[in-house]
Amino acid sequence: MSEATVRRSARAEAEQLTGDLIGDRADAWDRAGELPLDLLRELGAKGVLCAQVPAPYGGLGLSSADNGELTAHVGALCSSVRSVMTSQGMAAWTVERLGSDEQKAVHLAELTSGKLAGVAFSEPGAGSDLGAMSTTIRTEGDSIVLDGRKAWITVGAYADLLVVFGRHGEGAGAVVVPTDAPGVRIERVADPMGCRAAGHANVTLDGVRLPADRLLGGAGLPVDWLVTSALTFGRVSVAWGCVGILRACLRAAAQHAAGREQFGVPLADHQLVARHLAELHVAQEASARCCEQASRCWDDNSPELVTSAVTAKHLAAGHAARGAAAAVQVLASAGARDGGPVARAYRDAKLMEIIEGSNEISQLLLGKHALAVWS
Repeated sequence: MSEATVRRSARAEAEQLTGDLIGDRADAWDRAGELPLDLLRELGAKGVLCAQVPAPYGGLGLSSADNGELTAHVGALCSSVRSVMTSQGMAAWTVERLGSDEQKAVHLAELTSGKLAGVAFSEPGAGSDLGAMSTTIRTEGDSIVLDGRKAWITVGAYADLLVVFGRHGEGAGAVVVPTDAPGVRIERVADPMGCRAAGHANVTLDGVRLPADRLLGGAGLPVDWLVTSALTFGRVSVAWGCVGILRACLRAAAQHAAGREQFGVPLADHQLVARHLAELHVAQEASARCCEQASRCWDDNSPELVTSAVTAKHLAAGHAARGAAAAVQVLASAGARDGGPVARAYRDAKLMEIIEGSNEISQLLLGKHALAVWS
């Protein structure tokens, strides 16, 4: 079989597995604010949570395009599980991109054997402005020591490992931190608006001392250079997850509009309702095509990757937020309560306009790109 055929087969098996394990349980997890740990560990051990990791390290070796469709599939079922995939994938890619051969052999094997990981960028005083990070990483003999606070770390409440970014010398560094290390304190974020079961947490690092080989390569580079690679993976993943949100909303809205009558005709026959369905369809199509372009850039190692990732994330997140609102409008009272995919999508999609670069940050980046190319 060709490599592409093997990848498609692995993706199909992963989609079947996630569909079987998630089923219709997402609403219950959302209301409880908790994902089953055994579910996450099983998905992790099957390589699904970071499916682009090469097979020699225990991953599925999927292309960005195949992993994107898998991410959209999971995003349509449960954005909280999809958030875990994004986090695990970012952690794995950071190790793969920055780690030595020895570090990759150790840590990628951990991430494909059932251990869970978060990526710690943001801080109470450094969200969009990552240059304002105050977490420090300093070398003391054959050890490194971390001090600082990290905020809203996805999967933090479940994580066995955190890839922590902080200041190192004149630049920045990234460290693989076990969450059971002395000095690490995890505090779950109470009542998040969206992706309620994704395990968002605040993390305190108080004199956390680790072996020096926990520091990944690239230490001392400017923070923007160091984090861009991880953020790019996250943006592509979030964008594909938004395609999944749109597909779930489109399915729910179309089924409701086809099955409910108002004024003696199916709801879908009312032109203003049909307009909502049409716009949802266009939003899903446009977002999927934009994500496909970003994944092609990833798979082709294109210099346009960073801009394509920002474009896909910005477009898909905006469409998901507006599309979820339209789906609530179509379902009306049936969509305006917890316990269904549309209300859940409405909350989850809004969060997508904030994470991995807010709408405003995306617009600033794309504005600079437009000036560079078109002026």
